[in-house]
Amino acid sequence: MTLAIVGVNYKTAPIALRERIAISRDNLADATRALAAIAGVTECMIVSTCNRVELLAAVDSPDTDLTGFLHQHFGLDRALLEPHIYKQTDRDAVRHLFRVAASLDSMVVGEPQILGQVKEAFAVARAAGTVSAQLEHLLQSAFAAAKKVRTETEIGSSSVSIASVAVDLAKKIFGSLQGRTVFLVGAGKMSELAARHLVQQGAGAILVCNRTQDRARSMADQFHGRVIPYEQMYEAASDADIVISSTGAPHPIFRREHGQAFMQRRRNRPMFFIDIAVPRDVDPAMGELEGVFVYDIDDLQAVAAQHLAERSREASDAETLIAGEVERFHQKQRTVNVAPAIVALQRQGEEIRQAELKRVHARLDGWSAEQIAVVEALTRGLVNKFLHPPMQALKQAAREGDQVRLEAVCEEWSVSAATDRESDRAATPAHEVQAAANPVEKPAKARAESDPVIAAALETRR
Repeated sequence: MTLAIVGVNYKTAPIALRERIAISRDNLADATRALAAIAGVTECMIVSTCNRVELLAAVDSPDTDLTGFLHQHFGLDRALLEPHIYKQTDRDAVRHLFRVAASLDSMVVGEPQILGQVKEAFAVARAAGTVSAQLEHLLQSAFAAAKKVRTETEIGSSSVSIASVAVDLAKKIFGSLQGRTVFLVGAGKMSELAARHLVQQGAGAILVCNRTQDRARSMADQFHGRVIPYEQMYEAASDADIVISSTGAPHPIFRREHGQAFMQRRRNRPMFFIDIAVPRDVDPAMGELEGVFVYDIDDLQAVAAQHLAERSREASDAETLIAGEVERFHQKQRTVNVAPAIVALQRQGEEIRQAELKRVHARLDGWSAEQIAVVEALTRGLVNKFLHPPMQALKQAAREGDQVRLEAVCEEWSVSAATDRESDRAATPAHEVQAAANPVEKPAKARAESDPVIAAALETRR
């Protein structure tokens, strides 16, 4: 059994191509069932977002043609899509999934949306009946790893854009942005983005001033704001708590004397200037005034770079954490995979014990139920103690991935070292595999009465 991931993402394919293979939420279940119908696919799910389309599947062989699904399902020429596809199997596939869920493979590292999108894809696959034990265990482990990254690192806490940095700074100056007046001087894209962030955080009235009235009106309409004629710019500015300036003026349009007049009219209530123009619109000397806070594009970029550096350090810590979680997953998986060999060993010991009890069955006639229970407990205990060393050796070899040692122990005790999941499931009842991984002792009398030989002896006594 092989775990495989095949897909394209924002790093390998342009958006024009990603658009052609995007799967809508309404069509995701049908697409997942179509993938499951491919020969060799035993379990599967599909993650489809604006930045990636990935097929995750448990397959019978690494040669199972998952890429063919992408070509056929979307009607794309193989030569067009193939150069943009990445393929990963087994350990690399596990690591990739864990990194995706933890937002380490995202365009904006640390963004929280991708985990929800993976969970949604998993839920769709569950409902479609294409997920069983292997992907269930894998995805639950991936979600746990992503949660650990979120709780043990600060990867999602740092701002990464000029606009979001400006909002963070405004919050520090004013505390709450609720009801604050924003004045847009110049109607460029960056000032529009900053204004949008501020409005999302509760900012109130939006004033727009631009030399081109049509552009000012268009911007004002977006925010249900008011257009300020250019010649009234200085009078209106004193009403604003936050001024975002982005004009093409060759020299500062807000100078120290303007700031002094603003503070006098505002009775020294603080005022925040976000100067994203090059050349600058705001004279740095304005920032020397009490109550006036001035940040230009270099200041904002420096803060953003600091946040990015913080996120980079957190990402490094997160990568280390994910590596540990991947190793833990594989150790656990190897232990689960050796369970059939342990079950076979336990079964072998039980058969010997039963044979010996059967041989002395006649001698038990006349014994009380309590005496028989003692014999049952004694023989079972002896077998368990005798089998304990080889079972521990099997588990240790599995945890360490020591296939040579695993096969040697299996050969010594005449049990199979095969770990193919499907053959294991066919040969071993699920409750026996679970019992091998998590043995639970029964009370002596209950064990005795569940034993067919002992139960027969007790029935004779009754």
